[in-house]
Amino acid sequence: MSDAIADAKRALRAELRERRQLLTPHAREAAAAGIRAQLDALVDRLGATSMSCFLSTTTEPGTREFVAAAVERGIRVLLPVTRADGLLDWSVATPDLDIAEGMFGLPEPVGELLGPIAVNDVDLLVIPAAAVDRRGMRLGWGRGYFDKTIGSMDRCPPVYAVVFDTEVVDEVPSDVHDQPVTGVVTPTQTIVLAPVRR
Repeated sequence: MSDAIADAKRALRAELRERRQLLTPHAREAAAAGIRAQLDALVDRLGATSMSCFLSTTTEPGTREFVAAAVERGIRVLLPVTRADGLLDWSVATPDLDIAEGMFGLPEPVGELLGPIAVNDVDLLVIPAAAVDRRGMRLGWGRGYFDKTIGSMDRCPPVYAVVFDTEVVDEVPSDVHDQPVTGVVTPTQTIVLAPVRR
């Protein structure tokens, strides 16, 4: 990655992180309710019976209500667990989900771990992002876990990134290893972008 791209990514991440920290508790609650409604509709539209999703941190658009409701509906939800080698293990979400602080301080499930290839069987990937542009390029938080996951899948299902409304932007800095997403879910809308896979 060139220094200019890396610097641009760092600067944009810092700006977005600061904006997220300024959100009020009420705005966060409203965003979580919106995300749940949008993801419920997306799952229904795609007919997904098995999917991956992430457990949101306190500053991310809330996904936990959605995960709990999806499990209750009988959808098999795989949750990511970070590994030191840059890959993701997966754990099946359960109604009595135990959550602990994982690597990098991220909320992660406590339970039986499935290896990285477990995600190959899902109908839908729902992943975190700092921002997504109108070409479908996603700016992650810089560790590359989801880019590696998406890039390694033979038959990648639809991939939707979850962001706040203001984080759908005209362009994010991207490099050759960055993977595009199929669409983006915000608290008020789901946008299908359908980019070409690299």
